[in-house]
Amino acid sequence: MSLTGQLRYHFMKDIGAPALMGLQNITKKKRIRKPDPLFAPPLECTARLKEIMTRHYYLARFVPGAKPVAWVTSGAPVELLRSFGFYTIYPENHGSLVGAKKQGANMCAIAEGAGYSPDLCSYARIDLAHTLSGKTPAGRLPKPDILFAANNICQTIVYWFKAIAHHYDIPLILLDTPFNYSAINDGDIKYMVAQLQEMIPVLEQAAKKKFNYAEFQEIIGRARDTSLAWSDVLATMKNRPAPMTIFETFFHLAPIVSLRGLPVTYDYYQILLEELQQRVRQGIGAVTNERKRLMWDNIAIWYKVRDHSVQFAEQGMNFVTATYTNAWAETTVYMDVNNPFESMAKTYSLVILNNNLDYRLRLMERLIKEYQVDGLVIHSARSCKPYSVGQYDIKRKLRERLGIPAVVIDGDITDARAYSEEQTRTRLEAFFETMGD
Repeated sequence: MSLTGQLRYHFMKDIGAPALMGLQNITKKKRIRKPDPLFAPPLECTARLKEIMTRHYYLARFVPGAKPVAWVTSGAPVELLRSFGFYTIYPENHGSLVGAKKQGANMCAIAEGAGYSPDLCSYARIDLAHTLSGKTPAGRLPKPDILFAANNICQTIVYWFKAIAHHYDIPLILLDTPFNYSAINDGDIKYMVAQLQEMIPVLEQAAKKKFNYAEFQEIIGRARDTSLAWSDVLATMKNRPAPMTIFETFFHLAPIVSLRGLPVTYDYYQILLEELQQRVRQGIGAVTNERKRLMWDNIAIWYKVRDHSVQFAEQGMNFVTATYTNAWAETTVYMDVNNPFESMAKTYSLVILNNNLDYRLRLMERLIKEYQVDGLVIHSARSCKPYSVGQYDIKRKLRERLGIPAVVIDGDITDARAYSEEQTRTRLEAFFETMGD
């Protein structure tokens, strides 16, 4: 790291970024929003969320030379990186940003033009397209010094990150998490702990910093507290009416994915939680006429979030829980500052996509009961095969056990070319009729 780079970064962090945010607030045209009869007024803390994520991507432009940079998969044990001071960029979060801005298909086409298959995960295609072209709606992403991944979500990540590592000629550090066909065992835990400990010398060399065990424990504790706060945020939606919709939580999820383990993330969820609890006390529902409560399965269809939000609200339906948003809360119980390596092995290997279908079925049953769910919407995502496999069996089982009506939407997380408006509309119309009083 260079002195010049550090001075530039800290200047932008302490002076430049705050000045820019202040200028944006002054120059931003204040639009007078007409009250939407379908929804409660927007959450006030959403402005803070936008500020946090804008600042994160803005400062990323100035981090080279000041901090080591790591590109990280969403399921990787980032707490270990935090203890070395890495600035982290999450390609999946960046992919969702591209999708939400409706630029996914164009970015995917760039990767396909370079020879990558259209059947490859669209997050991967977007990341590969950015690597090849430098294009991004986030301004500019810093070149990584290392890549940090775990295969607890899918195997595509391994080959996707290998391609990026080859392009930049940088190290790829991978946590191999054995799949839980039945239950995790001591051998699996020891295997993962050994990997985590073997990463330390490599990270020390990359970061030019010695590992500090006490600091690592502190970060584990903060990450645990943040996940607990996120869990409390989600739990507010057990109330009738729910104070937020899952479509909103898809966006409020961003800090715990991209900035997990940092104080700003914990502080943000305290603000969000307080506002939601206030809504609960006042009886304010996110959907003004909440008649039916739904669950969403799989990743969001980022380019259709607003459209779906309106479409379901018009039917008096609110999504109150999702397997996707729950993923950053479900393994919090395993985080232990006194046994950080063992707890990380459990926390990151017991996530929903590294578990058998029976586990997923039981998880969904529990969420349906706890959140008083009336119906299920399943996104069969072309990009995410591990998440989409077995969905028709799960749909059938939940119907048999709980009598829950369900509909399957075919689509993709960011590539709008895989989404059929007509087919989806036909399926949803039949679902709405089934859900009628």
